[in-house]
Amino acid sequence: MTTSDPLPAAKPLLAANPLLADSDLPDFAAIQAAHVVPAMEEAITAHRAAIEAITASPGHDFDSVVLAAERADFLLSRTWSPVGHLASVADTPELREAHASAQALMTAYLMEAGQNRAHHDAVAAVAARPDFVTLPAARKRAVELALRGFRLAGVALEGEARQRFLEIGVTLSDLSTKFGNAVLDATEAWSEHVTDEAALAGVPDSDRAILAAYAQEKGLTGWLITLRQPSVLAILYHAQDRALRERVYRAHNTRASDQAEDKSHDNSERIDAIMALRHEAAQILGFADSAAHSLETKMAADADEALAFLADLAGRARPVGERELAEARAFAAEHLGLDDIRPWDLNYVAEAMRRTLHGVDQEALKAYFPLPRVLAGTQALIEQLFGVRLLRRAEVSTWHPDILFYDVQDASGTVVAGVYLDLFARAGKRGGAWMDVCRSRFRDADRFHRPIAYLTTNFAPPAGDRPSLVTHNDVVTLFHEFGHVLHHLLTEVDLPSIGGISGVEWDAVELPSQFMENFAWDRDTLIGLSGHVDSGEPLPVEMFDRLLAARQFQAGLALLRQIEFATFDLLLHRDYDPAKGARVDEMLAQVRAAVSVIRPPEWNRFAHAFSHIFAGGYAAGYYSYLWAELLSADAFEIFAHGDVPGGGATAFRREILAAGASRPAAENFQAFAGRAPQVDALLRMKGLAA
Repeated sequence: MTTSDPLPAAKPLLAANPLLADSDLPDFAAIQAAHVVPAMEEAITAHRAAIEAITASPGHDFDSVVLAAERADFLLSRTWSPVGHLASVADTPELREAHASAQALMTAYLMEAGQNRAHHDAVAAVAARPDFVTLPAARKRAVELALRGFRLAGVALEGEARQRFLEIGVTLSDLSTKFGNAVLDATEAWSEHVTDEAALAGVPDSDRAILAAYAQEKGLTGWLITLRQPSVLAILYHAQDRALRERVYRAHNTRASDQAEDKSHDNSERIDAIMALRHEAAQILGFADSAAHSLETKMAADADEALAFLADLAGRARPVGERELAEARAFAAEHLGLDDIRPWDLNYVAEAMRRTLHGVDQEALKAYFPLPRVLAGTQALIEQLFGVRLLRRAEVSTWHPDILFYDVQDASGTVVAGVYLDLFARAGKRGGAWMDVCRSRFRDADRFHRPIAYLTTNFAPPAGDRPSLVTHNDVVTLFHEFGHVLHHLLTEVDLPSIGGISGVEWDAVELPSQFMENFAWDRDTLIGLSGHVDSGEPLPVEMFDRLLAARQFQAGLALLRQIEFATFDLLLHRDYDPAKGARVDEMLAQVRAAVSVIRPPEWNRFAHAFSHIFAGGYAAGYYSYLWAELLSADAFEIFAHGDVPGGGATAFRREILAAGASRPAAENFQAFAGRAPQVDALLRMKGLAA
């Protein structure tokens, strides 16, 4: 295949399989579980053949080796991405079974491909060519990262070590999927049916409407409390019934564990197995531990540097957190009749303090944030900052009627990208919020493949004829995920492996998302996207001022919580001892003794639903949220002060979003800021500056 050849169409016998269609967007409505395995078998076969052709060709150069491999990878990803996405947002028994089978095929093949020495040698030959130094920087970077990928995939391994590494990779993939499925199943398994509305005293009407809708979904009268995110937050923040708060807290924090009412989803053995296999795999590759393995692809030099960063923040935040907890205890005793704050009281007390001391009523605020207005305001902000428009396209095949799709137009009116929005919590959908890649940007000869993203949240759905009302925290979340989306969609790199978020160091991936969060605290932005659900009136300035004044409310406690999670993650992976096992409870107790000011009950099993590190990509990398927050706080302060020649948003788009992984993240930041990142802005944002 030459560089001018178009991407091949699906074979005739499989042309009816929507996962193999050569289309700009997946035909989600047509995809069935039965399509998954045949499509992946065909895609893997085609990819293997493409790599064999690459390695068999003489005269290895960039186009015949690296660009050809990018083309093959693009086709494989185009088939797999919709499958993985549907498994997260439209779970069914049939799809789960098909996904598990296909994932096993995919994982085994990718492990095999990563150890393909002929392919590695072809890429190495490109790097050894005399003209390599004359290649554009992005192309050289793609080669360098490809060679690193081969090394981390075990291309140099021999014999039993090589085979064992392959086996571990397949098993880990399966365990991670089963971990996530167990959390999803445990979330859906628990509920509490309420028939006496008095039991929901304190819960706002808008949240009661959601609980009523959950009951109707199950054919019940009254209200149904579940472990879906909107339900949990409604009870823990607002329910006056302390015993109800405790039941929901306990159910939520024992999900998928040995302490849950239903122990059939217990992740304990999976955690032990995952940790043991990660450690073994790291040592096979020559790393001391799996933290060192993970940090190989991050900005932090090693786990010690990341832990020192966290310890410094903890030392600054702990006195603040202790003071905040003392203030909460005093308030609870005086105003709420609570002589001792338990973990299930924390959010309830904090919400009461916001209302009483800061004049911030989250329920009153929600009325100013109907989701349609928030989306329109978000579109306006993106256009203002980056000069692109998001235009709704109705005739798009989706996996659920609630899904929205937007084309992204540049200043000339050309459609350059697209994004799916899946915004509401529902059965069969994983909790949380995330962005993922549907299609990567790829310019292949005369064909241009536009980048497409998925943006997923779990907001409260509309209730009756009322639109979804979102909290200010939801607005922050939406802006955060749009930061990731923009990073993917506004790339100007034509190679999928280093365009958008691909190839970016994990502890820098959160920079654009956390940068965008700051606009949720900008007066003109927030008031501009608001509009009262009944009157349409924008958020009053005095309400915004109170909200802004409370931005650092309990910031110390919130920061300590993030430090606790991140430190636990790093130590769990760095200090793993095969003779002792994962020691999750022991490790959490050790970290909490050093970091936390709030101690959960002994039965708390937070780790058993910590999908970020056991079923996601954040293993020994959860610290990256705070690492990237340092970068984003510094970048936004530079932007806000107008210290960037030519305009901060333009420079941010050019040097961060457009550049992707075409150069190291530290160089991207340097190009934007004119200097290395500094911690001062983060300390000011958190209220920790001296």
